[in-house]
Formats: sequence, C-alpha cells, structure tokens
Amino acid sequence: MIQDLRKKRLYRWPIVLTVILMALNITLMVSWIYLLASLSSWTSLTIGVIVFSLILIGLTIYLLMSLSAYRLHQRQVNFVDSVTHELKSPIASLRLYLETLQMRSLDEEKREEFYKVMDRELQRLDDLISQLLEVGRLDAIGQETAPEEIALIPLIENYARTASAHHGFEMEDIFVFKMEPVVIHARRMLLDMIFGNLLDNAVKYASEKPEVCINMKMKDRDRIVIEVIDNGEGVPKEIQKKIFQIFYRAGDELHRKQKGTGLGLYVVRTLVHFLKGEITVKNRTDKSGSIFLLELPGRAKG
Repeated sequence: MIQDLRKKRLYRWPIVLTVILMALNITLMVSWIYLLASLSSWTSLTIGVIVFSLILIGLTIYLLMSLSAYRLHQRQVNFVDSVTHELKSPIASLRLYLETLQMRSLDEEKREEFYKVMDRELQRLDDLISQLLEVGRLDAIGQETAPEEIALIPLIENYARTASAHHGFEMEDIFVFKMEPVVIHARRMLLDMIFGNLLDNAVKYASEKPEVCINMKMKDRDRIVIEVIDNGEGVPKEIQKKIFQIFYRAGDELHRKQKGTGLGLYVVRTLVHFLKGEITVKNRTDKSGSIFLLELPGRAKG
C-alpha cells in the first residue's frame, strides 16, 4: 500500500505541473488577445495566438504522453508481479515434493502421484517461459514453416480437450460444439497459439462449473466467424478493449483470483491481425459470461 502511494505521488507532480502550466498559458493567451485587440495590433495578435496555441498543444500532448506512460508502467509492474508469482509457485511446489521424496520412504502409488504433480508443475514453467519468449518474436513466429490448409474442427476439439485436462475436467462435461466444417490457409503454429490461449482462458475464467460453447460458421464466402462463449463473470465494458493490450490485467496481483501474465490475449490479437482477422469481446445478454468473437479468412470445407 505504501509503495503504491509513493508511485502515485511520483506521477502526480508532473501531471499537476502540466495542468498548472496549461492554465497559465490559457490565462496569458486570453490576456494577450484582449490587450492587443484593444490596441488594434492585429499582426502581433495573430503571431501571439499562434505561439500560445502551439504551446498549449505541446503541453496537452505532453500530458497525454505522461498519462499513457503511467498506465504502461502500472501494467509493467503488474506483469512483473504476476510473472514472479507464476515462477515462484511451481518452483516452491517442486522443491516441496522433491524434499518429501528425499526425506520419506513412500509407496509406489504415492511416488507416482508426486511424479505426476511435479511433471505438471514443470509443464507450467515451460509454458510460461515459452510464452515469454514467443512475445519477443511474434513477428517471426511460424515463419520457418509454410502455410497449409488446416481443418479447424479437429484443431479446436484438440485444444478444448487440452484446456479441459489442464484444469481437471473432461471435455465432454464442459464443452458444447456447434461448428460447420471450415478450412483456413495458415501456418499451424499461429492457429495453435490462438486457439490454445482462447480455449484455456474460456475454461479458466468460467464459473466453478464451466460451460463453454464454441460456435463456428461461414459469414461470407471467404470469412469464418467463431464464437467462444463462457459462463464466467464477463468482461466489464470499460476494459473490453484494454484486455488485448500487452501486460494488461484487470485489478491488482494481491487480490487476483486467477493466475496469468497479461500476455495471452495480446498474443491472440497480434496473431489474428497477422492473419488479416479481427477479435472482439462482449458480454452475454442471456446470463453471466463473455463472448469472444473471432473473424478469420477461410472457406467452407468442400
């Protein structure tokens, strides 16, 4: 709490100073206009108004840049906090299980259970590190492979099964599919990352009893529309665009219910744009939950 207050004070003064300078500039400009207008000095009046206007515009741009830098800094702080937690948690878990295995004599069943937990924690670490590395090379991801014709139904079902298992569910218990057979011409790695992130988020942010519906159909002759619908709390309207920004996560790390780094949806949006597509989010109208609407170039499977 004290650290947060210090950060707010650190950024408060540049903003307050800019506002004061803008107020002084407006006061001087009004006084200048009144004085020169009364003296009928139109040339000086014109030059003065232009100069003061340029100063006011410069101060406004500076204020907007300061606010933008402050918001980016806050997102970066949250990102560092979340990554630190994400790294420490599996490491602490691995150390605990390893020490237990070293200090105690366990039966084969218990040892096998410990090995499975340790394997999951290692996979979690590997996924996080891979995600961090991928963000640094988004513009080159998948370039080593050629685009191919990919049927989306088996790919989506595969990632639905993976997301379900990751969160301890059976796919058949939580996923409902309403999908037309379609094909997209793209690099497989890009689609893997898009649907891997979207479906994992759909399960992660759903309710305690997740219900996820995937709708997929042709919009036009060459456009595919995919809806990923969950039964979670939804996304507040004021942050529906912000959640696709890098590092952005709503709330703060101390009170967050779900783990994450704020990179997944940024990766999804970036790769969707690479594929000449669009992604948006809105809330359900029938009940609590969100709808991620994905539009990609593609065709019906003939």
